[in-house]
Amino acid sequence: MAVGYRNNERGIPRALDGVGRPGSRARIPTPAVLCDLDLLSDNIRMMEDVAAAGGLGLRPHMKSHKSAFIARLQLEHGAIGLSCAKLAEAEVLVDRLAEDGFAGQVPVLLTSPIVGPAAAERAATLAARCELAVVVDHPVGVGELAAAVRGAGVEITVLCDVDVGLGRTGVLGPDEATSIAGLVAGSAGLRFGGVQGYAGHVQHVSGRGERLAAARAAADRLSVVVGALEAAGHEVPLRTGGGTGTSMLDIELGVLNELQPGSYVFMDREYRDALGGDPEGRFHQSLTIATTVVSANQAGFVTVDAGLKAMATDAGVPLVVGRKAGTGYHFFGDEHGLVTTGGPSPLERGEVIELVPPHCDPTVDRYDLLWLVRGDVVVGTAAIDARGCSQ
Repeated sequence: MAVGYRNNERGIPRALDGVGRPGSRARIPTPAVLCDLDLLSDNIRMMEDVAAAGGLGLRPHMKSHKSAFIARLQLEHGAIGLSCAKLAEAEVLVDRLAEDGFAGQVPVLLTSPIVGPAAAERAATLAARCELAVVVDHPVGVGELAAAVRGAGVEITVLCDVDVGLGRTGVLGPDEATSIAGLVAGSAGLRFGGVQGYAGHVQHVSGRGERLAAARAAADRLSVVVGALEAAGHEVPLRTGGGTGTSMLDIELGVLNELQPGSYVFMDREYRDALGGDPEGRFHQSLTIATTVVSANQAGFVTVDAGLKAMATDAGVPLVVGRKAGTGYHFFGDEHGLVTTGGPSPLERGEVIELVPPHCDPTVDRYDLLWLVRGDVVVGTAAIDARGCSQ
């Protein structure tokens, strides 16, 4: 396939050779990540409908796809802003959206606390190019941000990050949250905007009843903090959090007024295992990994070119798409995988098969390009613009 891209009528970057031709899906150089464009669009629409029906804002998380193309689709379908895990991720996506002609400043929430004067100065610079909100969970973080915006002519909204049971980041209780809110309120250039309570530990709990109970415990912890802030005289306009696994449960619980799910655009094997037929599992598996059989000399299995480097391995093995019982994937080294065939191999050298990734977010981060497909046709490509932007 020739190197080089152009835009088609939908504004999708397109590879010059082979796009739009029947059978072009099977000619994609492998290993590669593929996305069914129709299923992706349906997922985006369904989550917007979920949030709208519950009266919540939707600020989808970019850490799942890291693509300005998908971010723009989400914004055009009703998302009120973007959630980004890291500064570098936000910097790249904000700039790429501007280059692509997206009108207006994009509201961006950094969902991970930033540390140090240099990071705070980067945040102040970014705030000149978007409507920026940042989470903090320590008083020193407030001081760093206040110093960075001083004289910069920008305003940054600050949310207090609250630990609702995950233990990764966040203040531990209402006293710490009230202290942070007071510091923000007294700092020129900063505005207290509310709280974040992300229950990451709940997203993959199997069984809707068990997941609801865990989500309720997290929501109760956040509610206590919100109550204390309001009692101290602080308005708490934004209560953000949630994820793909708890999207509808968070609406039912009524504490959050904004959702920040990410994986719903793609889904993966780990989410499918946890959510099963629950309402939160209604989203389509739009993402697959294409891989080619590179050796078929052995009885009972073949070797494919997607190994440890082709996908995240924290959630186990991928699923083989559309194959009979007895077909399974096993890691076979850095560059290779082993696919069992349950008998004499029906797979031949050069045949392309597809895998459902075990964990979509870090899998996508391993690739530069997302291949957009409909049926057996490649309709375009989208850059994974913020790949590797973890700083």
